Amino acid sequence: MINLSSFVCLHARRTPDKTAIVFGEHRIAWRTLKQRIEQTAGWLRQRGIGADDIVAVLMKNSPAFLELAFAASHIGAVFLPINYRLAGDEVSYIVTHAGAKLMIADKEFAAVTGGLPDVVLVDAAAQVDSTRLGHDVPPAEMLPRRPGDLFRLMYTSGTTARPKGVIHAYDNFYWKSSDHIIWLGLTAHTRLLVVGPLYHVGAFDLPGMAVLWLGGTIVLQREFDAAAVLDAIEAERIEGVWMAPVMTGAVLAEAARKPRDVSSLRWVIGGGDRTPESRIRAFTEAFSAARYIDAYGLTETCSGDTFMEAGYEIAKIGSVGRPVAHLELRIVDDNGAPLPVGQTGEICLRGPKIARGYWRDPERTAAAFHDNWFRTGDVGHVDSDGFLFLTDRKKDLIVSGGENVASSEIERVLYELPEIAEAAVIGVPDERWGERPLAVVAMAPGASFSPEAILAHCRAKLAGFKVPNAVIRRDSLPRNPSGKILKRTLREEIVGLPR
Repeated sequence: MINLSSFVCLHARRTPDKTAIVFGEHRIAWRTLKQRIEQTAGWLRQRGIGADDIVAVLMKNSPAFLELAFAASHIGAVFLPINYRLAGDEVSYIVTHAGAKLMIADKEFAAVTGGLPDVVLVDAAAQVDSTRLGHDVPPAEMLPRRPGDLFRLMYTSGTTARPKGVIHAYDNFYWKSSDHIIWLGLTAHTRLLVVGPLYHVGAFDLPGMAVLWLGGTIVLQREFDAAAVLDAIEAERIEGVWMAPVMTGAVLAEAARKPRDVSSLRWVIGGGDRTPESRIRAFTEAFSAARYIDAYGLTETCSGDTFMEAGYEIAKIGSVGRPVAHLELRIVDDNGAPLPVGQTGEICLRGPKIARGYWRDPERTAAAFHDNWFRTGDVGHVDSDGFLFLTDRKKDLIVSGGENVASSEIERVLYELPEIAEAAVIGVPDERWGERPLAVVAMAPGASFSPEAILAHCRAKLAGFKVPNAVIRRDSLPRNPSGKILKRTLREEIVGLPR
């Protein structure tokens, strides 16, 4: 059997009383976790969920989030975690496009799920114990899955006007896990802190569930809080954690304000955006026993494609490291031809951890691959030692606080306003979030310019982190001879940053 619950059953037999998950004062042993998964799987069956049915989840971090992921796998269903920061229109699109049969959401998101069919709301008690979703439900038997079977859909902003559903099969997940185990030296004694949102590959996969695969322990926090992170490292003797750069900055500030015993910490993986070199140096000074591992990865690859190696953090500062064991990396030109060492081009990846494509989107799937190499759309170069350096990100993609924001998604909303004739969204530097979206618009003849009205429209249609932090008016937007808006020109003119 290859279900995610397979290894839970193993550890429930071998170490039934060992703690698998810590959530505040709650400690869930392997024996208990197995029982919850089987009973919650029975509840899903009772709701009419079977093999290959899609179960959508709109929840913050909680034991129930993980138990539902395992329970869906237990009966052969497909797990669809959704970013809880999205607006109602965005959630509705994902659920509809995916064809989800059931939506499970925290009660606090009831307004976002309004209008969607078959929604189950999760209260505080059920967040801690998923079996509270149903009463006197018999446990479900495991339905065996095969390596190529789909276990998860994850929708990513990418660079299109609508998010794309990345297809994750079991073999992608297990190859990813094995590579992270090798690279990070994970064992059954590893204690991992999870503070990023579990709808994100950084929290779920980097290394995330690989620690549970081995029988280790996950200390789970509902939301990120810098003080709580440091408190947990001290109290729970945490060995490792994944954090977006904005989180690392907040933790460094908190550590300076109030020192804790963080001697157990061995590594922190950075992701979601390139980490500033000054922050890497600051981390090295604040956490003398730990390594800051700059990394590179994508939703399409289950994350964690390259890692900075021990001993090279300063010598190769600015690099995101070298590829994991079962992944090939090459740099290509515009025609897909490999480029020599040191030359800049598109980053392409090949290996068993890479998703096969996008859900119900054959055109974008075909465009994403060239001769079985996945085209990341990212630009970089490799040095003579094989270390990858990123020189640009996906075209027109803004990374704010570790979240991908596609400029075209915001532009689509701006163009809903008839008074806007032209619109372009670019990323501008932000000290806290790394980048924030900024809108540049040209108004239709005779239309009045009201930044407040434009932003109010965006707030009604988009998640908060996608709403532009400002709107700038221009008489017209720069275009090339073919009529395409020159965002690079806008960036240079507005913020002086060539991209």
